[in-house]
Formats: sequence, C-alpha cells, structure tokens
Amino acid sequence: MRPAGGGIVARLAAVALCLLSTPLPTNAQETTRTLLPAPVIPVPASIDRADVDVGVAALDGIVSEAMQATGVPGVAVAIVYQDDVIFEKGYGLREAGRPEPVDPDTVFLLASLSKPITSTVVARLSDLHHFELDEPVGHHDPDFRLADPYVSEHATFIDLLSHRSGLATGAGDFLEDLGFDRDTILDRLHMQPLDDFRSTYHYSNYGYTAGGVAAAKAAGGVFEELAEEVLFQPLGMTRTSYRNADYLAHENRARIHVRNDAGEWEARFHRDPDAQAPAGGVSSTVNDLAEFLRLQLAGGMRDGERLIDPAVLTVTHKPHSVSSNRPDSAARDGFYGLGWGVSYDDIGRVVLSHSGAFDLGAATNLTLLPGEGLGIAVLSNGMPVGVVEAIATTFVDIATHGEQTVAWLALFGGAFDAMREGERADAAAAIPTGDPGPELPLEAYTGAYANSYFGLLEIRVEGGQLMATMGPRTAPVTFTLTRDEGSRFVFETIGEWATGPSVAFFSGAEGGRPARVLFAAYDMQGLGTFERE
Repeated sequence: MRPAGGGIVARLAAVALCLLSTPLPTNAQETTRTLLPAPVIPVPASIDRADVDVGVAALDGIVSEAMQATGVPGVAVAIVYQDDVIFEKGYGLREAGRPEPVDPDTVFLLASLSKPITSTVVARLSDLHHFELDEPVGHHDPDFRLADPYVSEHATFIDLLSHRSGLATGAGDFLEDLGFDRDTILDRLHMQPLDDFRSTYHYSNYGYTAGGVAAAKAAGGVFEELAEEVLFQPLGMTRTSYRNADYLAHENRARIHVRNDAGEWEARFHRDPDAQAPAGGVSSTVNDLAEFLRLQLAGGMRDGERLIDPAVLTVTHKPHSVSSNRPDSAARDGFYGLGWGVSYDDIGRVVLSHSGAFDLGAATNLTLLPGEGLGIAVLSNGMPVGVVEAIATTFVDIATHGEQTVAWLALFGGAFDAMREGERADAAAAIPTGDPGPELPLEAYTGAYANSYFGLLEIRVEGGQLMATMGPRTAPVTFTLTRDEGSRFVFETIGEWATGPSVAFFSGAEGGRPARVLFAAYDMQGLGTFERE
C-alpha cells in the first residue's frame, strides 16, 4: 500500500483538547504583561478492567466477522492492559488451503509496523549517548546525501523518522521493486527531487531507512544486530528479527496472500524487505509484540527497571509532522511522531497507532491508548483490506462505549478500496496520450539505454516480442513490451508499486532508431526517461 506498507493509519480520530490558558496578569506599575504557562489538564482514564474485559469478550466475534466478510486466511491478536498481557490468540490458517493454524507464536511479516520498532531502537541508541535525536544524521553518516546540500547538512534523526525531509512518498521504492540493494538505493536518493524541508509530510520508506542506518553507524554497528542487542533480547522478543532469512527459517510462519480476480486468497508472492529493513523489514509474533506494547505503555520501563529514558521515548510519541492537513478548520488534522501516528479521540485521549501493509500480502496494526495503559496488536497474512484496523478500532470502541458504534470494517475497507482505485487512476492519468510516433520495426528499438537513477535498460527482440531488461546486473528484471500503437508499448508493472498496465514510449527517432524511451510507471518524479547510449 502506498505509503508502502504503511498503509492507511486511518484513525477516524479525534477532537483535540481545548487548551486552557491562565488569564494574563496586569500590574499598574508595568507596561509589559507576563505570559504564564497554560496549566496541564490531564485526561482522566475513562475505562477500567471490567470495560476492557467486555471488549476482550467480543474479540472472537469481531475477528470471526472480519475474516468471514473478507476471507483473509489468518489473524493474530494480543492485548496489553496496565502492564499485563491479558489476551493472545491466533485465528485461521498460516497458508490458505493448508491445515496449519495460526497461533500466538506464528511469525508474520510486519511491513511498516517496523517503523515504531525502529524509532524505539533509535531512541535506545540515543539514550546510550551515541547521538541526539535532534542532531543532523550527516554528523554520523558521511554517505548521507539528498538533492539539496542544506538538507543533507541539517536533516536530523527527527526529520527522517517523522517524514519531513522533503523526500517524496515512494522515493527509492521503485529501485527496491527492481531488486537493487540498500546501499545502492540510499546512494541514489540524492537524485530524487525534494519538496519543502520540514514543512511538508511525505511518507518515505528510504528516508526512514537512512535514519536507521545513520543511527547504527553512530553506534558503530549494523542496524539489524544492534536492534537485537538493545531491544529484542532485553524484552525477550526471541522470534523477532529485521532479517528476511530469519523469517523464512521459522516453520511456524504465515505466508503472505493476495486476493485474485475471482476473490480467492492465494499465497502467490514472496516479499523480501531486507533493503528497507528499518522501515519495513521486521517479522514478529503477537507474543513478542505484546512485550513491545508493554514497554511503550510503561514509558520505557520493563518490570520496574528502565530500559529507555522515558523522556527520550516520549519524543517518539509526540507530533512532529502534520500528516493530514484538512482544508476545513473544523475537521481533525492528523499528526506523525517518530514511527507513530498521533491523534486524539472524541474524549481527548491520545491515540498512538501505526499500520503496516504490503500489497503483496500483509497487513498489520498497533493501536495504543497510553492514558489508559491499553494496547492492541493485530497481524494478518492478507493484503490490506481494512481487517486489522477494523479489529483494533472495534475493540477500542467496545471497551470505551460498551458496544460497537460504527461499522468499522465497512469504513476501513471502503477507504482501502478507494485508495487503490485512486492509485490506478493516477497511474493511468500519467500515461502519455499524445502522438504515439511512427511504427518502426521491432529491431529499431533494440539496444542499450542509460538512466543515472535506474541504471542500464537493454531492449532486445526475443521470439518475435520486444523485451526490456533493467535492474541489478546480477538479477535483472525483464518486461514484455506489447505494441499499443506506433512507438508506444504496453507492459505490466511489478512489485509493491504495481498498478496494472503502463506504457513504454519511444521517441526522438533519428535514422530510423529512437533516441530515448520513457517508462511511464517509473516517471513519478521525472526520472523515468532512458537515453540511448
């Protein structure tokens, strides 16, 4: 899902608290007025254990209804309340058509649910005095470079982990779909145009990954290993890893599923997110995530001992970006912390949440009410259709109100459907519709075409069909190009960013051979033109 996996954290969130300020004092002998700080008005807890138990008692029905309505193969749920793990359960199957059931120890791909885990790792490394969160990442990673030298010099860990560097959503993701590794992708980020620094929000997997990599360099280690050392091992998260090989090594793992044209779920794809591991590469279980929830809700404490300075962890929970700026002043805006969506519900409670989504077959969600000491983790092995968000939100709704007040599954499902339709419409609108140019013999299009961002593109004729190959030389990706009209050809998009058919448009024919080719699907930031060598 775009943002990759990150999915819609579509918290239909909340009315902000009115900020009450103390009246300004006056003094006849003074011409100035002193502004006193506004008093802190805490929002009292509105639920107790009995209320939570009502929500827990409804969970089997909530999950069953969502699975029956959508057909998603497997789901796992964990709930933490007041530092106790009060619920852990698996539902359905690890793989459609096979008998192995999901249980609380089944390992799922988390997709962008990796982001709050990464921000916690980074907070822990900061707490260990390797760097400050508001320190420029370039001080620790000399390889970090974006298009604007000022941004390269000044972008902090907070900037990258709150998606306000100016990098566009999807920056680097197309390179990952083509099979390029992390180092190559990060090295090419400077070719991506930037939006306004610190005043725009764009969900960027590789901006986030750059922040995690810089934190590891500051600590003198490898990110995946440091995460185990400073977070997973202390919490006893023994089945959690940033390495895809570890996920594949578990026999008790959930395969990822997509819904085919007939509406049936199938485990068609394998998704290797190692390149973007800090942003989307974690695999874990609800048992392990329950321990992560305990740490978050306890403000960095673990069984009475401090694992992370509460003041440092709190920085990750605070708004740093306006993630959804509503045009109507009466509508609720959305905010983003460091790896957390931050919102406020109808009774003023802070809600921290994040979703993860792979269009190739995974959907996950964490939702926390810190003021209540309540958190829920929901994992599924199906492409995002609103199931995990609906389960989490329905549980909180029932725990708060004693009953479900909104048809959450229909609401979230409709939002995901609309987003997919919008993405396909945008992709279709980006396809060139002008003069398709002359219809040349297939051999005229063959040869090598260069692009500084995507690398070398090779066009050949094979079996009477035009073929295009691009990507890393060790494992290139091949596209079949089918003539549409003239010098315009159709190909199928691939990977997380697949949006159906797109076009390759050859132009600038001189001497009977085109000078360039535009791959429309890869031209989101104007980087999709390849010039003949």
